[in-house]
Amino acid sequence: MERLPLVLFTGGVAGSEPERWVGEACRANTLDLIERAASVPCIGPIIVAAPVEGWEELSDLPVEVMPDEPGVPFHFGRRLSELVARYRLRRFLYMGGGTGALLTAADLSAVAERALILERGVLANNLYSTDLAAVAPASALEAIDLPASDNDLAWRLAGHGLPVETLPPTPATRLDLDTPTDLAIAALHPRCGPRLRRLVEGLPLGADRVRRILTELGSPQGEVLAYGRISSATWAHIERLPCQTRVFSEERGMLASGRYERGEVRAWLGTFLELAGPERFFRSLESKCTAAVLDTRVLFAHLGLKPPAADRFYSDLLRPSSITEPLVRAFTEAACGVPMPLLLGGQSLVSGGLLALAEMVEAGT
Repeated sequence: MERLPLVLFTGGVAGSEPERWVGEACRANTLDLIERAASVPCIGPIIVAAPVEGWEELSDLPVEVMPDEPGVPFHFGRRLSELVARYRLRRFLYMGGGTGALLTAADLSAVAERALILERGVLANNLYSTDLAAVAPASALEAIDLPASDNDLAWRLAGHGLPVETLPPTPATRLDLDTPTDLAIAALHPRCGPRLRRLVEGLPLGADRVRRILTELGSPQGEVLAYGRISSATWAHIERLPCQTRVFSEERGMLASGRYERGEVRAWLGTFLELAGPERFFRSLESKCTAAVLDTRVLFAHLGLKPPAADRFYSDLLRPSSITEPLVRAFTEAACGVPMPLLLGGQSLVSGGLLALAEMVEAGT
């Protein structure tokens, strides 16, 4: 039986306090994924690309480790290409360290079986923001401008003419551990891996706000606003919930298309924030809903801001005193003044995060 090589990328643990939390969560999730993947007969070998230090746990697991070269800046595409060449891979399944927190062994088996059928193509979780992708043939990487991050891997391969098939949008395929808010949602879901759950349960990530959002989503009296890079599939899913919804979707693909890097993000709600200012923005928001889930990266990009990860994460945590960028700090201070529950984050929040929340409401968890 042919087996599908699984390539797992995960980074280091450094930076501000919330950055370290996210890094530690991705490591815990990677270990959970290895354990599940090792039980799937059609997956193997399992190859982990990771920093040299801090991975003693890997020595007891059925994996091959390709350590990052110390002092060399990380470039996703080049690193993946090097790995494909070293292990002479004809095809592979790639997953980022924050991907698949809710994937079961059965889910992984189904993905691998579908990927093994591919003669030429890509099987991805998301064309616009790729965290999981099976690629055949692996040599297709040689024909593209290798991306610095995994977000636009499927997008670039599609641009070169490789057919792309996307997996059904579910919490398991779309939730990625990109921000502190993603961690808080994952840890409350019943399919969260044991290592990740133990880690996250000890962190002050605002789980109470997630629970309040769940209450609003499950109540006929709830009026929940969702904003950001929201797909039609996610929109359709949350519309089945008991609450009333307001959905504003814009700037999907802003990273993969290069609009973010070129400063070309133009958001309708961002224009209102720019004209009204943060305090009036949130007062207006409060008058129109009982809870809100906001992809703030679209709003920041519209304002011409590219805040560092530390500022973005402290904003997600509603900790304005730790934020250095004045506009992001003012935005977060205004958010703190709103009594209704808010969840702030990035694209994963309004994709896999919303789907996970909806699934928990429907299951009564």
